[in-house]
Amino acid sequence: MRSSRIKQKITRGQPALITTLHFMDGSLYEMTSLMGFDGIWIDLEHHSHSLETAAQMMRAARVGTSDIVARPAKGEFMRLARVLEIGASAIMYPQCDNADEASQLVRAAKFPPEGRRGCDWGGADTPYMMMPMEEYLRKANEETLLIAQIESPEALENVEAIAQVPGIDILFLGPGDYSIRLGIPGQSQHPEIRAAEDRIARAASHAGIHWGLPVGSPEQAQDAIDRGARFICHQADLNLMKHALESIQNRFSPLGFTFDQSHLDA
Repeated sequence: MRSSRIKQKITRGQPALITTLHFMDGSLYEMTSLMGFDGIWIDLEHHSHSLETAAQMMRAARVGTSDIVARPAKGEFMRLARVLEIGASAIMYPQCDNADEASQLVRAAKFPPEGRRGCDWGGADTPYMMMPMEEYLRKANEETLLIAQIESPEALENVEAIAQVPGIDILFLGPGDYSIRLGIPGQSQHPEIRAAEDRIARAASHAGIHWGLPVGSPEQAQDAIDRGARFICHQADLNLMKHALESIQNRFSPLGFTFDQSHLDA
């Protein structure tokens, strides 16, 4: 059972930086982990990756030091044990709207007496029955990081109660969905988003846990850290590749090269 790099850092008051990988290529997960990122966010909520494919990516990441932060879909509590057994260090639960839902997350992800997770003892997290069961159960409960995403006005109204649920480690603002629900899609710097960040920060501080959010720049990261955030997410491979390809287009278009994008208007 690997210790959580993210949990170790935030417990010491240090910021942890994670990045998102959408492309299912083991070499990319291996490289990112070897480069020492604190965590790799693998999204099982919006994308079509199977658990088998996710397991291969997590296996590749184990050569390095990165935690795997896995996000299931809302309500997929029965899937959490499988995600943890194949090697996830953290569960990022989306659209956590109230304390009852946060409690369900804890029950699904933690072994008794903290939760109701069933024990297989034969997965990559044990690893493969090489750890005494009692030690495994204890360490799994200690090291598994649980992140509740606040992505709606309803969730924000309940954020103080969510933060008080035993077993929740981090509150994480989802500014994309939150801005859509407010009718200001994509406006991550809108005053109402800032107000949500501040309320989440206060709720986390009062409960003695941590909070975080995605950031677009080092300056935004520093601002969040100054306000107590310790779980910071920046960039995704899909976005980085898109920007790189756009850069090629911008630099080569003046030379007479053309790029047919007419299908985008269809």
